[in-house]
Amino acid sequence: MSALLECRKLTKRYKTKEVLNQVNLTLESGRMIGLLGPNGSGKTTLIKMINGLLTPTEGELLFCGGKIGEQSKRHISYLPDQTYLNMNQKVRDVIAFFEDFYEDFEKERAYDMLKKLQISADDRLKTLSKGTKEKVQLVLVMSRRAKLYVLDEPIAGVDPAVRDYILKTIISNYEPEASVLIATHLIADIENVLDEVVLIQNGRVMQHLSVDEIRSQKGKSVDAYFREVFKC
Repeated sequence: MSALLECRKLTKRYKTKEVLNQVNLTLESGRMIGLLGPNGSGKTTLIKMINGLLTPTEGELLFCGGKIGEQSKRHISYLPDQTYLNMNQKVRDVIAFFEDFYEDFEKERAYDMLKKLQISADDRLKTLSKGTKEKVQLVLVMSRRAKLYVLDEPIAGVDPAVRDYILKTIISNYEPEASVLIATHLIADIENVLDEVVLIQNGRVMQHLSVDEIRSQKGKSVDAYFREVFKC
């Protein structure tokens, strides 16, 4: 394994409010990582900075040793927490758009996932249920041959059956040498697929440890340990 993402005293400040405060964090390749914390902890801000949507106030953020920018966006596949697609388009239209936009996007891979998820490429997005729209967005993200997949609340707001589909799609389609960073509140639903977790609160990384450590040294599930740390 090698360093994929490095945060060095990373800080994001809006006037006098610090959303991220002196974050030091290293993520390696080939890992499933949970980014966990209560509301307002800084998870989405960190994710947006990884994807170049926000810039640091102080500190440094590196991807594969280089600064976040055009080159990193070629290798980071991002699923935001809100829908960003044109609802008037057909599923096949957004697949064609992603194929044109991303060099590492594989159309055949996308259509294979659609088939397994029983989604018609001829359906317009506005006619789909919330859960199916979530699946389509995930198909687009996971059809890239990325080095890092960043998923912000990929299973929020959908029923348990859809969550299972989404998690299965993530596990079955990400690159073995890549890493997946998942931000979620639904810890019990994902902890069995995680290798490690980053616990964040008030813009600070509280702990970064492996799931095996939590289970063997703490004697708890990830969900139970999260509740203990944050007094949920």
